[in-house]
Amino acid sequence: MEASSDSDGFAPSPQAASGALRGAVWLWSGLALAAGLLLTAWLAHVQRQRIDERRNAELAIVAYDVRASLLDRLEQAALLVRTLQTVFATSREVEDAEFAMVYDTLRPRERFPSLQALAYSKRIDVGNRMTFPVQYVAPMPDNERLRGFDVATQPANLRALITSAETNEPALSEPFPLAQGGNGVAPIIGVTMRLPVYRAQRSAASRAARRPALDGSVVASFRLDALIKNAVPPGALDVFEMRVLDVTGAGARLLYRSQDQVADTDAPVRAHVIEFGGRRWRIELRSLQPTEPLGWAHSMWLPGVVASVLFALLVGSLVGTRQRALTLGARMSERYRESEARFRALNDLLPALVLLADAHTGRIRYANHAAQLRLGAQVSALALADLFEGKLHDWIALGDDAGDDAAAPVASIEAPMRTANRDHFWASVSVTAIELDGARHLLLVASDISEQRQLTELLGYQASHDALTELLNRREFERRVDHALAAVADGAPPFALLFVDLDQFKLINDTSGHAAGDQLLVQLAGVMREQLRAGDVLARLGGDEFGVLATSVDDLDGALYVAERVRTAIDGHVFLWEQRSYTISASIGGVLAEHAGVDSKVLFAQADTACYLAKEGGRNRVHVYRERDDQTARRRTEMEWAHRLRWAAEENRFILQYQEVWPLGAHGDGGAHLELLLRFREADGQVISPGAFMPAAERYGLMPMIDRWVIETALANFDRLHPSGAALQLATINLSGASIEDESLSTLILDRIARYGIDPRRVCFEITETVAVRSYAQVTRFIEPLRAIGCRIALDDFGAGMSSFGYLKSLPLDMIKIDGSFIHDFNDDAMSRAIVRAVTDIGHDRGFKIVAEWVPGHAVADALAAVGVDYGQGFGLHRPQTVVFQRGTEHRQS
Repeated sequence: MEASSDSDGFAPSPQAASGALRGAVWLWSGLALAAGLLLTAWLAHVQRQRIDERRNAELAIVAYDVRASLLDRLEQAALLVRTLQTVFATSREVEDAEFAMVYDTLRPRERFPSLQALAYSKRIDVGNRMTFPVQYVAPMPDNERLRGFDVATQPANLRALITSAETNEPALSEPFPLAQGGNGVAPIIGVTMRLPVYRAQRSAASRAARRPALDGSVVASFRLDALIKNAVPPGALDVFEMRVLDVTGAGARLLYRSQDQVADTDAPVRAHVIEFGGRRWRIELRSLQPTEPLGWAHSMWLPGVVASVLFALLVGSLVGTRQRALTLGARMSERYRESEARFRALNDLLPALVLLADAHTGRIRYANHAAQLRLGAQVSALALADLFEGKLHDWIALGDDAGDDAAAPVASIEAPMRTANRDHFWASVSVTAIELDGARHLLLVASDISEQRQLTELLGYQASHDALTELLNRREFERRVDHALAAVADGAPPFALLFVDLDQFKLINDTSGHAAGDQLLVQLAGVMREQLRAGDVLARLGGDEFGVLATSVDDLDGALYVAERVRTAIDGHVFLWEQRSYTISASIGGVLAEHAGVDSKVLFAQADTACYLAKEGGRNRVHVYRERDDQTARRRTEMEWAHRLRWAAEENRFILQYQEVWPLGAHGDGGAHLELLLRFREADGQVISPGAFMPAAERYGLMPMIDRWVIETALANFDRLHPSGAALQLATINLSGASIEDESLSTLILDRIARYGIDPRRVCFEITETVAVRSYAQVTRFIEPLRAIGCRIALDDFGAGMSSFGYLKSLPLDMIKIDGSFIHDFNDDAMSRAIVRAVTDIGHDRGFKIVAEWVPGHAVADALAAVGVDYGQGFGLHRPQTVVFQRGTEHRQS
């Protein structure tokens, strides 16, 4: 009897195998479903966290914006009060009408709808008690009751007043009921912003000394709730609750709350603290929108559950078909191994261009995907040699006929390749011969290097050319000059080196901007290029300087011919920019290189010297360097001056002279006024005027050193400058443009005035009009701390440069000195008289004193006094004399 296969245990029945398979399917499907649900739960949690993070980020942004806006509003309020302080600090008496005019001019309620009033309280001492009745207030409607109101009756307001008086900084009061009252039911809760007004023109140095010097206080009062609410960005309070608390002391006082509605207690709170005017305010923001759970439509649960079920079904399917998949995979792997060995070498080289060609016929048998994309889909129809030209084409075309050379591989050479469309590109190519299926083949591997070559060429171009004008740059130009010198040494014809320096180029930059200056340089590069001959080299050396290498120039006349062509072309060019037109000129210096052994640095120095002499000779001209040229000798003398000036202070070569400035008419204030003048003393005692050495000092950057010596010496010996000694009313010191740009010079001046105990009102610093216009912002930053302590500021040479009455409105000055070109012929020239009269009237309207320079005598002085000029200065009134403390050290004047 035959036993069943189930009974002996060697093979399971089909039913048992099917049951085991179903059990495995359900087990793995269940595990997959559980894993998918766990992953979905984690993703939903992450989604919730990100929503909360985004909500917190929005809250943080709004909180920061609210803080910045409120702080900006307080700083603007401080600037408003500072403006009012300036009015009282600069005017001895302020009338009601003037105060009202200041209010109407400022129009503060356009920026501060929360403003209640601007006011000024005068300090009046009653016994040992200070009172501060309100003297001026604006606007008068709703503020009538403030007139005469004593600020001292409001403790919070008085504390802010005293704090501002002791610190001379804006002081913000704590909230208190304003004196204007309210609607009869509730008072107006507000704050005040205060600044002091001192009796003197400047505040005392110490905190203790400021309070006795207090003369009054200016104030701006605001409705507290409106001040805070107006600083909040629009729409912010629709979705956020905001609270502002005063946390200056130990406790916290609620200043403002945006909502009566209670925000979500679980919502995060963002808080910022701002400190201003002696108060600390804490700003708290909380979201008004409660945290809501995500619905199925927006959460990860719905797609996660669906994906989990699908994943479970997929796992079940995979488990059920695993055996069939393994069998199928084994058959496919067997087939793949047959082709893998054939193409393994090619596949390892991807994504390079890989081509396999028959060595005998040259026909391409295989091209990988990268090769088909770059060379074209028709590349398989070509011969390998068709992709190249020159030697590489010939070598590949020989194929088996190349003999032993065919076995030699070509490794990584750069060569141009052609596509099936006959387009060219550069590639790095390697070619080798291989045996495949018993036949000889050529294997080519190439990579496209077109972009690298273009980048290399671009970098090379940028390294040798100017980015703006596309001319050669200085480094490449110097290299070309070195090559030209080497050629001259080998017998080549001489060449000329020209330096082209544009005249008054900075004027165009300052008046029309750097974009205009750049456009002008581009245009002039084209203009000069048209004037040069074949073989000449044009380069931009930097800024507004150009260089020309004129080849095959036989003599100086040839160099002059080329230079004059360039100069004439530039002089005839009219530059148009934004409805303005400019005429351009250039100063050109040249040198002829005709001898061997000349160093390029010497040649460049000679060309630079010639260019400088062209400028010094009046600009818009050409000067060619000559060894025995008197002007060249003077240039060398200037370099010697620069060397001597560096040691002049240590060798005691500088001396000071003064020229008195006389009051005209009834403008005198009883004391001597003078301007300090610098002189150089030679070893033999000869005194040299500044015209001999100042150009060298300016050219070689020595003016800041000289100005510092003058300031140090004058302030250290202030009462020994003039015979009147300590009765000297005012001494004026000139400052150069280079010194104005020295950030530390104003600090030095303040330190020396304090060290030597000089009244700052006796010191005046003089700057030229050209410097003031060119560096307006720098000049303002420089003189503000000096004027703050009482020093005077004078504007010299007014009318000689780019005169404009417009900038006098905002430039902080005390005195205008009219240029002497309008003074020496004052009695004979009606235009000069009209200009002087206009400057005088405008200057007086701004509160400036007017000084006339170059006054030739008393007749002109009397005429100047008749039109209102305050002071006169010139050789006709007083000739310069050596300061008292240096008398006896000078011998004779040059």
